[in-house]
Amino acid sequence: MKISNEVKVGVLALVSIALLIIGFRFLKAKDIFNRTPKIYAIFKSVGGLEKSNFIKINGLTVGTVYSMEPADENVTAIKVVLSITEDVHIPSNSVAYIEGSLLGSANIVIERGTSTTLIEDGGRIATKEEAGLLGNLSSEAKPLMTKIKTVADSVTLLLSNFNQILNPNTQRDVQNAITNLNYSTASLNALLAGVNKPLAATLDNVSAITGNLKNQNEAIEGILLNANTFTGNLKQLQFQKTVDSLNATISDLHSAINNITNPNGSLGALTNDRQLYNKMNDVLLSAEILLDDLRVHPKRYVNISVFGKKNKAGELTAPAIKDSVPR
Repeated sequence: MKISNEVKVGVLALVSIALLIIGFRFLKAKDIFNRTPKIYAIFKSVGGLEKSNFIKINGLTVGTVYSMEPADENVTAIKVVLSITEDVHIPSNSVAYIEGSLLGSANIVIERGTSTTLIEDGGRIATKEEAGLLGNLSSEAKPLMTKIKTVADSVTLLLSNFNQILNPNTQRDVQNAITNLNYSTASLNALLAGVNKPLAATLDNVSAITGNLKNQNEAIEGILLNANTFTGNLKQLQFQKTVDSLNATISDLHSAINNITNPNGSLGALTNDRQLYNKMNDVLLSAEILLDDLRVHPKRYVNISVFGKKNKAGELTAPAIKDSVPR
């Protein structure tokens, strides 16, 4: 079937009109093919809110701002269309508000209600005005500013009382005290200046000593090596054999002492028998008398007289009295 030129022109005109409508809506930033549920809210001011900003419920992003337009000719309010991209139920008594941030962007927060009735597509959600982050900071800072003002008044009163206390005499005393403090500081500085040189000399001496010790490291290591060698040699000595020999000698000495002190032995009998001691003492006394008699009367024992003269002197019965050693 042959299509007439009139039909072709009509179809072309319809397509052109459709494309014109679609392009016009696209230029107005309206998504023609977006069929997500949409609700709207009326705000007196949107602040930093822009299209495509997030819509959040309990911190979860559930949609974006679809469009914003004046609610009336006098722009007393702004109509904000919300596109809900998530499959969530929004009760009819829910409330929306604009939440600002320090970075300048703003989001719409929805506080879910408790109603069983839901907001339908194209329905309106109630709104409330929020002071925003700066407003919250301002409200929290007001009590603090009040306290700071109270403290400032107290400090002012304290300084006023302090000025009243500081009469001319007191001020003069304070100035004198400051002068004395400056003098003491100067004296302390002079004292420290005098101490700096001896301290520096002492530190130099310590450095010299440590340097000498560092230079004598080899000698110290040699001394330590000799000490280690000496201790090693002591370790190698046969101390045990020496101790065993000494113990054997002490045992023999004990045995000899026991033999000497034993009264049944010869030495024991000599050392412990009192009668033997007395007899030996008598023998020594008799020997001494005999020697003295031999010395005093030699002719009695050796008679070489020509004429045969007889010595009439009696014999000695006791040692002669001596005041020196006889020759």
